[in-house]
Amino acid sequence: MNDAEHLLPATSDGDGAKASEDGVVTANPWRSLRRFTAARIALGRSGVSQPTAPQLEFQLAHARARDAVHLALDHAALGDALQASSGLPCLPLHSAAASRDIYLQRPDLGRRLDEASRQALLERASDPAGYDLAFVIADGLSALAIEQNALPFLKVLMARLAAESWTLAPLSIVRQGRVAVGDEVGELLGARAVVVLVGERPGLSSPDSMGLYLTWAPKSGLTDAARNCISNVRPAGLTYDDAAFKLHYLLSESRQRQLSGVALKDETATDNTTLDAPQRNFLLDLD
Repeated sequence: MNDAEHLLPATSDGDGAKASEDGVVTANPWRSLRRFTAARIALGRSGVSQPTAPQLEFQLAHARARDAVHLALDHAALGDALQASSGLPCLPLHSAAASRDIYLQRPDLGRRLDEASRQALLERASDPAGYDLAFVIADGLSALAIEQNALPFLKVLMARLAAESWTLAPLSIVRQGRVAVGDEVGELLGARAVVVLVGERPGLSSPDSMGLYLTWAPKSGLTDAARNCISNVRPAGLTYDDAAFKLHYLLSESRQRQLSGVALKDETATDNTTLDAPQRNFLLDLD
């Protein structure tokens, strides 16, 4: 489903039903399907037009998505919270995009660090043994997603990693950063793997969606084919527990096989299901 299809569900089912009784809105017969999705389906109609309530909800969703794109990340507060939770130092970094406007117009600049950030990482990469894993937190296209989801997700994931022998690099928070900036950060820190937590492009029902990108042997110039992606991490999407479960699996397999991207497949299910469990068709459950 693309961004245009991720739209707010109408919250006026009761109002719509009442309006329908008054003869203003004609109800849609597929209305019962709305309990399965946040997509804007079965909204009914008023004459040949969309009812007023769904139209206002669409405009509100659009405004929230625009706000998420332009919201500035409070990197200092996030860094303090992450350091207190993980015990790891947090490095404030910046991409080569000097401002939000430049970032939105020049995606290439968001994929690499500015010179001051490069020097800061070179000074940190003093351990010749390097690190097993580096986490990079980037605002991406939704700082809201990072502010809401990065800390609680990392708490769940760190609990899984604590029982294993992972050496972790300092956490890096990159403002005006895109996914590929993690490759440069991981390379400069000498990390064998890097995971980028990034705010995803807001959909019209998901302005707070966070993506996770895993790369083995990160270095500048890699393409998306070298990365594994876990998308839509948020309470209303893929839960922190399920996302941590999948990422932990991918990290373990990546370290064992020393690869990532198209050569590494996600063969997991959730903690409570198996891959070969039968999947029930939701259409069979309709009233």
